[in-house]
Amino acid sequence: MTRPEVSESEASARGRKVAIVAARFNDFIVASLLKGAQASWEQRGGSAADLQVVRVPGAFELPVVARKLATGGGYDAIVALGCVIRGDTPHFDFVAGECARGLQQVNLDSGVPVIFGVLTVETVDQALERAAVSAMNKGGESMDCAIEMAAVMARL
Repeated sequence: MTRPEVSESEASARGRKVAIVAARFNDFIVASLLKGAQASWEQRGGSAADLQVVRVPGAFELPVVARKLATGGGYDAIVALGCVIRGDTPHFDFVAGECARGLQQVNLDSGVPVIFGVLTVETVDQALERAAVSAMNKGGESMDCAIEMAAVMARL
């Protein structure tokens, strides 16, 4: 007998333990992503005591802290938040690419869902649009994904 599917709208944060790793670089954007993620956590019934927030210098540092949390923290999911804005040098490509690769590696190695909530945008305006708390906040979307993935993993 198979268990019924849990839809995204039914997934609850209640009883789950989630960590957010958030970059300080471009904090004028990341702070809004963090607010959106925390709001989603609360809206889905999550307890403040079960949500850990860890700040790191930048997006490049997200994977190592995500790995530490995934392998030793007893978390059901981890949300990585950051913002990398393209500039005039190839620095964007290295930071964004290695951040994504590193977070995916943690995901696969640990079996703990690590959600990629890192904006990789061309302009500040694009970042502001995606981080707006009143609109399509990608931090909130990332937390929704983390809660749903925690439910999926618990069912498997």
